[in-house]
Amino acid sequence: MKHLMNNGLIFIIQTNPKKIKFAFQQYCQNLGFEMFMQGNQVATENDYKEYESNNIWSKLDPSMEVESKYMDEKLELKTNEDKTSVKKTYDIWEQYFNGDSIAKYVLRRVGDNKYQFLHKSCQEYYAAQKIIFDIISWKPNAVTVDNQQFQQQFETHVQKFSINHKLLNEELGIIQFIAEKIHDNNPIFVNLKSRLFRIIESSKNNENVSIAAANAITVLNSANVDMDYQNWNNIKIPYAILDRAFLEGTNFSNANLDHVRFYQTCLTKVNFTNASMNDIYFGEYAYLEGQPDGIMGIQFSSDGTKILSYSRDNIIRIWDTSSRKHLHVLKGHSDSIKMAQFSHDDSKIVSCSWAAIIIWDVLLGHQIQILDHLQSINLAVFSADDSKIASCSYDDTIRIWDVSSGKQIQLLSGHSSRATKLQFSPDNSKIVSCLNDNSIRIWDVFSGGQLLSLGRNENETIEVQFMSDGTKIISYANDKTIRIWDALSGQQLQLLEGHTDDINGIQLSSDGSKFLSYSWDKTIRIWDLLSGKQLQVLEEPSASNTVKFSLDGSRIASGSKDGTIRLWDVSSGKQIQALEGHLSYIINVEFFPNEPKILSCSADNTIRIWDISLERKIHLTEGYLDFVITVEFSHDGSKIASGSKDKTVRLWDVKSGRQIQIFEGHSDSVNGVLFLSDDSKIVSYSYDKTIRIWDVLSGKQLQLLEGHSSSVTKVHFSPDGSKLVSCSSDSTIRIWDILSGRQIGLLDGHSSIITDAQFLKDRYEIISCSWDNTIRLWNALSGNQIQIFEGHTSFINGIHISSDCSKFVSYSGLERKIRLWDISAGRELFLFESEGVTEARFSSDGTTIASSSKDKIIRLWDVLTSKQIQILKGHSDSVRGINFLLNDSKIISYSDDKTIRIWDVSSGKQIQVLEGHNGNISCIHLSPDGSKLVSCSTDKTIRLWGSDDGDIIDVTETSVVDYVWKVGVQSGLSMKGSIWKDAKGLEDEQKLLVKQRGGIF
Repeated sequence: MKHLMNNGLIFIIQTNPKKIKFAFQQYCQNLGFEMFMQGNQVATENDYKEYESNNIWSKLDPSMEVESKYMDEKLELKTNEDKTSVKKTYDIWEQYFNGDSIAKYVLRRVGDNKYQFLHKSCQEYYAAQKIIFDIISWKPNAVTVDNQQFQQQFETHVQKFSINHKLLNEELGIIQFIAEKIHDNNPIFVNLKSRLFRIIESSKNNENVSIAAANAITVLNSANVDMDYQNWNNIKIPYAILDRAFLEGTNFSNANLDHVRFYQTCLTKVNFTNASMNDIYFGEYAYLEGQPDGIMGIQFSSDGTKILSYSRDNIIRIWDTSSRKHLHVLKGHSDSIKMAQFSHDDSKIVSCSWAAIIIWDVLLGHQIQILDHLQSINLAVFSADDSKIASCSYDDTIRIWDVSSGKQIQLLSGHSSRATKLQFSPDNSKIVSCLNDNSIRIWDVFSGGQLLSLGRNENETIEVQFMSDGTKIISYANDKTIRIWDALSGQQLQLLEGHTDDINGIQLSSDGSKFLSYSWDKTIRIWDLLSGKQLQVLEEPSASNTVKFSLDGSRIASGSKDGTIRLWDVSSGKQIQALEGHLSYIINVEFFPNEPKILSCSADNTIRIWDISLERKIHLTEGYLDFVITVEFSHDGSKIASGSKDKTVRLWDVKSGRQIQIFEGHSDSVNGVLFLSDDSKIVSYSYDKTIRIWDVLSGKQLQLLEGHSSSVTKVHFSPDGSKLVSCSSDSTIRIWDILSGRQIGLLDGHSSIITDAQFLKDRYEIISCSWDNTIRLWNALSGNQIQIFEGHTSFINGIHISSDCSKFVSYSGLERKIRLWDISAGRELFLFESEGVTEARFSSDGTTIASSSKDKIIRLWDVLTSKQIQILKGHSDSVRGINFLLNDSKIISYSDDKTIRIWDVSSGKQIQVLEGHNGNISCIHLSPDGSKLVSCSTDKTIRLWGSDDGDIIDVTETSVVDYVWKVGVQSGLSMKGSIWKDAKGLEDEQKLLVKQRGGIF
């Protein structure tokens, strides 16, 4: 209430701060949306003149007055109505509604009669608010209507909603603001998600709401909402952004999907029958067909018209870039090819294997020359003018050859060490080489004499090359340093330090002004060549095997050990894109010379082509996980803990799949997680050399257990739950008190990485296995070694102890053997042979051993007779692990073929196949009561599985087992089992891609 005196009369002006606030917000929403509609960030006075002239008060919606208290608290005016003074009310009035003063606080002047919001995010926020409240404010005619009536009434209004006015695709900020409200717990937004689904449904019968439907599905996708198994036949969503969407089993038959983006999207079992799909975008192309196992490398010709690939099958293949078809298959090598490269004029290829160097004619696909060393060959390279080839070998020589005649024209010898790398100078007059005696030498091509020996490093030099003008040389060694040398004097000009682990490679930019280096320390560093200054440090979640500059030097592509290709901006050092889909580590990446594409090859034996033209990928508001390494149920079955490559431990609610807690503190990948027996605490261990104990309720770190000097590989509880035993790559075993976090024991005796160490449950003893090929039994109290079990001839991968603690089984993948041991007698009982064994486990009654292997087979062995009693076949790739289900009548297995399978032990038949993961499965864990199963994968998701007719342990062939929920974000494009019959508008290249990924036409 404000009192004003005028000639003795009192005028009472009613003020309501809530109404003022709400009117102000509506003003901003209308203005922000209007500017979005006009496609600019700047408004002139005329653009919003009607806002000033209209009486905002008269437009207040009483029903929204209650809702306005739920608005963003950041905008709330802090007032105290009981103490509101004349001055206070006047300030509120002045601040928001007196003449032009509102512009002072919402807009800024950018020219004569031109204004814009103080920041574009303000405009995006208010435009998003306008769209949101437009949708959630609508009400049906009657209070009680069924779903059909509700939908019918709703559909009549969709066309009028703000969300139907313009596509949001170029306004990712607006999309994100709306998406965030989907997960907002504020009750005002409770219907937002369902109404967005209703908008999509409305497009089935009304093509005039296609913009609203496209926007709605784009927003839902940005919020990482699962849209699997939807019945969306006939919907119309042209231009929708479905990047990384999870659409498994959804029906898009007869839908209008023109111009829709499906970048890295899960399209498994999706029905696209008769859908319109003109100009859809996958973000990648069909991979090159005809490449067998064992690909070693790829390279573009300098004009970009051809690609060469070489592989362990001793064959080089030349491909036409545009058609992706073979031009030539070059056969001639008798063993695995180590390298192959085009000549600078693209007319020839030089390749070398252990036994020979071969020069090939690219046009004819014929062999021109064969060049020999006395021993295995390391490398062969062309001179800059393509007239010569230099090669180096285990025979401790460097040889120079004439390309035309194939004759040796120089033998560079006089050193007692072999050259590992070499390169011609740009003017073809010199060769620089690095030798395994840690030296770098410069040679005269014409005389064959040594010109210089550069200062010998204490560590081996790995790579050496001339800079573009030939006056300097750059090298790196396994001491984590890079050195720049004067090519004329041999003097060291610069020593560049920064990497904290061994360097994997370097590359010069095409203009010679910069170079990059990449390392096991998971960084890419960009350096200025002139000053030696470090310009950028790009941090990766996984170390790179290959990194390349783009031709113009503005971008970098990196291919990492986690199978991901990342695109980086050189000037800012920021990651632009992550290209996921390869199933194993990346061997090489190359930028297309003339197109916005990347070529890659991987140990998954595919060569892929990626489109990098669209860099603005939609931002998902939540849900991102890195590779999940491990999952574990709590003892009461209500929670799941996960450990990930992103250094976090996360806690999940089993019923809802909701993340309850995140535990942060580890500085490297989490290798494992365990619940204490009362589920009040979680123990995690990591590649960062530490073990941490966390409080489940608060998320706080209670204990930090330090002592190991390398990665912690396994942790187990003592039988009474009061202690932990840990083993490490540092070859030690340590015992810890859980309550105090103090180390109370150190078991030292192994000489290599320890892969497992665990307590025997019936006595205070510990058994361990190692890469030193031994298993050892220890007294946990004294730390004394009781017994050494010897017999393995290679790395021991793991052990499993029988339930009565009388025996244990050990297995070695390289040795291809499983051994059964008697603990008390300390002797080997039986030896089983199994190709590339990955795990071996006892049944609960100790009578059977199951083993899994890289040959895709599960084998069952009888402990008493030592005979193989069953073979389980069905997996199509390496089986990573197995476990008996509770009553030993079934076995569950998981594999690199992305499936989990359940088998009947007695018949050997496969009962169930659990499909859905899009990457290798890392770990599975059965709930304590056997009702559910949790799995995690390199596809960066966690899935909970259940059966329609009871518990997982009781499934039969007729049971329907499917995932209950999944968390994480879709990683990689998947199409297995999708139906594309009569789909319209697909290009031939896209049809080939669909077929390759398991789609059906």
